[in-house]
Amino acid sequence: MKLLVCISKVPDTTTKIAFTDGDTKLDEKDVQFIVNPYDEWYALVRALELKEAQGGSVTTITVGGPDHDPIIRKALAIGADDAVRVDAKAQDAYYTAFQIADYAKDKSFDLILLGKETIDYNGSQVGGMLAEMLDLPFVSLGSKLDIADGKATVETDISGGSEVLEVQLPCVISAAKGMAEQRIPNMRGIMAARTKPLNVQAPADVTPLTTITKYTLPPSKAGVKLVDPEHMEELVRLLHEEAKAI
Repeated sequence: MKLLVCISKVPDTTTKIAFTDGDTKLDEKDVQFIVNPYDEWYALVRALELKEAQGGSVTTITVGGPDHDPIIRKALAIGADDAVRVDAKAQDAYYTAFQIADYAKDKSFDLILLGKETIDYNGSQVGGMLAEMLDLPFVSLGSKLDIADGKATVETDISGGSEVLEVQLPCVISAAKGMAEQRIPNMRGIMAARTKPLNVQAPADVTPLTTITKYTLPPSKAGVKLVDPEHMEELVRLLHEEAKAI
């Protein structure tokens, strides 16, 4: 089975957010970047599990510049066989999906996996766009995935329960929590990643559909008021008069 996993570079969740260039870009000074957790922990690891069980290969694809190479090497250290980097800035979801689709369209992948979203933009758009561009079925937010007899059985969490879907391969699936368990690259994997192929591709000619005009930080949290447990009447008054609905 031939699998493709989409990998994104994102800031670590502990990053202190600041902007530059007139609030149009993230200030990357002193920022630690990581593999997007939904791509790494769930999409990539499940792809590796399927390869180990059924044979085949796992290729990762990333849209970005040379600064993305360290996170790509981590994916290779975890177990991917090879990697592709489209040498272009990922400008919006449409642009990113187009670049991936342009690469994958004639490669006969049986399954394309990606995380349900990136933890920086939380857009959840690339998977659906990619499937549409490749004219493939798409299942989002998969929490369990099994492959047998040329079909994917995908379980997704829905309000009040779960839903099980069956889809013919090839297809695109976005991975959510539960699809796999995080793997830590070992020393052997780290050493092997240094020599695994990382193929750099020129980007396809396409115009992004969106532009960033400005980023703004959310309002600072207001201070808390402490109420003596002996003064419940004051707590009730504050809840009625000053508390705001969330």
